[in-house]
Amino acid sequence: MTFYSVDRRFVTGLAFAGFMLAAAGCQSSDNGILNFGLGKKDPTAPPPPQDPKVLASQLRAYCPKVTLRDGTAYFNTYAKGASAKPRKKKADAAADAEAAAAAAAQTGPNGQPIDPDRDPTKIIYQAAITDVTRDCTHENGQLTMKIAVAGKVVPGPLFTPGTITMPIRVAVQHGPDVLYSQLHQYQVQVTDPSAATQFVFTDANVVVPEPTARDYQAYAGYDENAPKATADKSKGKRKKRVAAAAVTN
Repeated sequence: MTFYSVDRRFVTGLAFAGFMLAAAGCQSSDNGILNFGLGKKDPTAPPPPQDPKVLASQLRAYCPKVTLRDGTAYFNTYAKGASAKPRKKKADAAADAEAAAAAAAQTGPNGQPIDPDRDPTKIIYQAAITDVTRDCTHENGQLTMKIAVAGKVVPGPLFTPGTITMPIRVAVQHGPDVLYSQLHQYQVQVTDPSAATQFVFTDANVVVPEPTARDYQAYAGYDENAPKATADKSKGKRKKRVAAAAVTN
């Protein structure tokens, strides 16, 4: 019978090498080489395309955001001459020209010319919008919004207690299309000339068609350029003419 001797040191070395390989396999990080690409995504791969469709449940929960356009968050009201200036003679034309030039040359603390119609020393009050919010309901194919505007009125150097009127416009747009636009002449009673008066204005009747996408935009802010409502004097004149004709006949 033949016996083969085995070098124990060789066997021990193989076992130790196998253990080291197994340990290295357990401690090595997943670099995507040994797993054949299974179970891990490529970090450089682009994300899957999103479904552009909006679910009906998302539209029912959709409430357009309200923003303030540039230049509509505040406005100042300036005092004007209370009494008419006396007419001057023709000889005073040169003096008038000099006075106008002097007024035009007047500058403020920053060195910039002061607009006579916007002199900070003639501010009656400054109104400012500090916050806007909204609430929405969806019903009968329409979106109804309640838009609230919060702000304050700060009295100026020429302020006197009383009621002030602020032109606040609320609008909703869908792209270039104006779905709703309403100008409100909101009045606030201000009695304390030494402190700011807080106010909250609400337009609860903003009704627009139910959106088909989340792409409506709502606005709220001051609109100083809106024409003021004037009484129709022609109706009064027409009535007087009719009455005079009836008396004559």
